[in-house]
Amino acid sequence: MTPQEKPPTIALIGAPTDIGAGHRGASMGPEALRVAGLAQALRERGLQVHDKGNLVGPINPWLPPVDGYRHIKEVVAWNVAVMDAVYASLQAGELPILLGGDHCLGVGSITAVARHCRERGKKLRVLWLDAHADFNTHEVTPSGNVHGMPVACLCGVGPKALTELGGPAPAMAAADIRQIGIRSVDAGEKRLVKEHGLDIYDMRYIDEIGMKRAMEEALEGIDADTHVHVSFDVDFLDPAIAPGVGTTVPGGPNYREAQLVMEMIADAGSLGSVDIVELNPAFDEHNKTAILAVDLVESLFGKSTLMRD
Repeated sequence: MTPQEKPPTIALIGAPTDIGAGHRGASMGPEALRVAGLAQALRERGLQVHDKGNLVGPINPWLPPVDGYRHIKEVVAWNVAVMDAVYASLQAGELPILLGGDHCLGVGSITAVARHCRERGKKLRVLWLDAHADFNTHEVTPSGNVHGMPVACLCGVGPKALTELGGPAPAMAAADIRQIGIRSVDAGEKRLVKEHGLDIYDMRYIDEIGMKRAMEEALEGIDADTHVHVSFDVDFLDPAIAPGVGTTVPGGPNYREAQLVMEMIADAGSLGSVDIVELNPAFDEHNKTAILAVDLVESLFGKSTLMRD
């Protein structure tokens, strides 16, 4: 979106499920974000916001893996619902914000965004803010939890029911994604991300060159013909400031680094869709993580200390 264009209506789409996760509780994430005032915060920025309520899907049966995947039938059902809702929102000219739910839902969300980009002739840039690379397969992880596999599925690696969710695999090219804040990658996963050439800005790299320069590299090439999708896993943040997640990993971005990430994405323009996932109120303290997430999303939509050109 350029400064001259009228901002699109924001569509909030809740997906209350922890179907792909290893802990219960992410299903409460959408309501925690609502209680933290997400809609009102965006309206105070002058944006039109339409809360479309929650999608409906199967309950979590909480069963062990079958053929290496946990709850694959239910995961597919939730992702189809997300894909259809996000695609319909984009077709209506809205900017969808998916309120998760666990990160397996990124398969449905980004499959829809990728289809929209192909149909509109736009370039896709996915900014994956996460502590984890999420490029696991059932062969390299014993848990079978699909929330550790969405990037692999989007790049065509995984069960057909997910890799071909919206048509022929892959839904997107590995070159379309930039992963930021990564600090937990399984042994087999390291080999896979190297083989597929993922562009990963892990915390060591960020420590060495600084967040500003890392983000400049991650945002390079974004222009008016680019659709930017931000997939914001709340465990991207250091658990000292964001305890409300099921998979905390020490050593993440602090408050100012996280704000800088969001402000630089806003400055780059072209934001077209957002996921907010893995918020788990069962692990939170007085909803502080949800409140922080809302604060950061405000910055993603242009909040800054001073007026900037």
